[in-house]
Amino acid sequence: MPEQQMERLNKRALFADETLDYRIPEEPDEGDSVVLRFRTGKDNTDHVYCISDEGKMQMKKTSSDSLFDYYEIQITAGENPLYYYFQAEKDGQVCFYDRLGTDADPKGSHAFCITPGFHTPEWAKGAVMYQIYIDRFCNGDPDNDVTDDEYIYIGCPVQQVKDWNAGPEAMDVGKFYGGDLQGVWDKLDYLQYLGIEVIYFNPLFVSPSNHKYDSQDYEHIDPHFGVIVRDGGQAVPQGAVSNEDASRYRLRSAAPENLTASDAFFAEFVEELHRRGMRVIIDGVFNHCGSFNKWLDREKIYEKMGGYETGAYVSEDSPYRSFFRFNDETAWPDNDSYDGWWGHDTLPKLNYEESDQLYDYVMSIARKWVSPPFNVDGWRLDVAADLGHSSEYNHKFWRDFRKNVKEANPEAIILAEHYGDPGSWLAGDQWDTVMNYDAFMEPLTWFLTGMEKHSDEYNGILFGDGVSFFRSMNYHMARMKTPSLLTAMNQLSNHDHSRFLTRTNQTVGRLATAGAKKAEEGIHYGVFREAVMVQMTWPGAPTLYYGDEAGVCGWTDPDNRRTYPWGHENFELIEFYSYMIRIHKGMPALRRGSIKQLLADRQLIAYGRIRGKNKCVVAVNNRNNRREIQLPVWELGITDEEKIMRVMLTEEKGYNAGFLEYYARDGILALEMPAHSSILLVAGVDEAGTGSDEKNRAE
Repeated sequence: MPEQQMERLNKRALFADETLDYRIPEEPDEGDSVVLRFRTGKDNTDHVYCISDEGKMQMKKTSSDSLFDYYEIQITAGENPLYYYFQAEKDGQVCFYDRLGTDADPKGSHAFCITPGFHTPEWAKGAVMYQIYIDRFCNGDPDNDVTDDEYIYIGCPVQQVKDWNAGPEAMDVGKFYGGDLQGVWDKLDYLQYLGIEVIYFNPLFVSPSNHKYDSQDYEHIDPHFGVIVRDGGQAVPQGAVSNEDASRYRLRSAAPENLTASDAFFAEFVEELHRRGMRVIIDGVFNHCGSFNKWLDREKIYEKMGGYETGAYVSEDSPYRSFFRFNDETAWPDNDSYDGWWGHDTLPKLNYEESDQLYDYVMSIARKWVSPPFNVDGWRLDVAADLGHSSEYNHKFWRDFRKNVKEANPEAIILAEHYGDPGSWLAGDQWDTVMNYDAFMEPLTWFLTGMEKHSDEYNGILFGDGVSFFRSMNYHMARMKTPSLLTAMNQLSNHDHSRFLTRTNQTVGRLATAGAKKAEEGIHYGVFREAVMVQMTWPGAPTLYYGDEAGVCGWTDPDNRRTYPWGHENFELIEFYSYMIRIHKGMPALRRGSIKQLLADRQLIAYGRIRGKNKCVVAVNNRNNRREIQLPVWELGITDEEKIMRVMLTEEKGYNAGFLEYYARDGILALEMPAHSSILLVAGVDEAGTGSDEKNRAE
């Protein structure tokens, strides 16, 4: 390290986190002996202490290298969580260190934490995931397509979209393109070429909408996504306003033969995924169901089908009466006074507090799909913080949900949709992790584009503010335990927000106001590649939203749900993604390593990832001109004698995956970065896993 930094306590040399390099084991159980480590500058401290609920303990220097000293202390994990932080002293100068680094407040709430017994699945840490909105991915079986006028949904007959390349309309939930599970099966070779390890599906259960967040039957895969073996019936007549005559839909969605065949097909599909070494996460919508749901049966689908219990909308004597809260006890038959989520009568709120039967039923669903013969690998939980009528019940429900799921499949992940601080759900007894909006999608979007994640706002102050980027990232990451952070779903886009490629045009708009074409104008591939660079090198599970890798644009819902452009893909972008995924999967530091901030400036960020001897350096220049930067790679333990390999450079015109060698001088690596560029450098490995030939690609 530079000599001038040796005079007093060198705060930039101080480091610790909750990864294997600094806590052994990373996820201890009660009774385990745990080694805590802390790094300081070489010969630069007089004393180092670990301060916890159990007191202040002096740490012992156990090893050194040419740059740093390493202090250790051994403790025993108890029954309860143990919070701790560090204190370093040099010549009377005192510095505290917690999950926010040297800005630590000894009375703050960002201490490191050992939570005995809290484990997240090993397979999910740093896993590359791929989100599929089934109706828009690939049509593999035309025989199960929703047909024109098959039924009435939100007052309108549903429509089959005949042109796969036609864009979504402003009112889109009742329009179907025909994507299905067979289509995904047909494209598994493509997903494996990309390097995908986990598929996350938007809801698969029986539902009348294309998004299927209004569940009709939690027990079965929708035959429109699966297999229709018994067909027939009639479409609704012209001018119909109800589903009284929707005999085709009744047969397709409720006939036991179709449900059984679709479930069996899904089980075979998951078996094929597992055979290929891939995993699958399904979407659970347990806060609310849909008005078509068999427990309510507002559309009389099940009453007319026969063989089902009477729905609670139809009769107060329904066995499902307690599943919903009705505000008018005199309104039967056809009681429409039930609570709807956010007032939507198409989304009846489920009434767990007043129905043990409902609670037991949903817990059985939680177990069913992660158990044989389906064996899915986890749940993504929709609007999970909204479930129930009180915070107390919400937490109780998710504690019980975790117990049921983990008993059925200990390796299943529980991943929740959540906006805001998830800390109270990530205490080790409820969710494993979250869709990572606060500690990934939002700060990155603001920094690279200045855009809000729906494209509803532009903020020129946050645009390019590297200091705010790290401040926000660090704060929100510190609200998650490291096992949660390493499995968090890091997305650039998804079904609820605008496509990131559209955000690069820095234009406020929506489909209804700006039109579809505007979402494709002024996009910036250089900025997009910068975002992919960060996505593939930041702690967590990088998660692609289908079609992002092929250049799909789109405003927020529904325009973000455009079809995958088979035959019109951006192959250069796909190849770039495949390179980045291969690098991510080949680097221990990128999958499971520590992260350390190196530089933060206007339109500039740089950071390192470290795991053992594997050290990665990432820098992003979001300026529209070249700049020279000085990277303090000594902070990552990279010496002047150590070879540093460039494995990826992105810029406005394309990317370069050829290897170049660099060496630091006095702990500093000097680089010249092109406009709108990013770079990934690696030390501590002989091979970078991308081949040794120079490769250049351009749009």
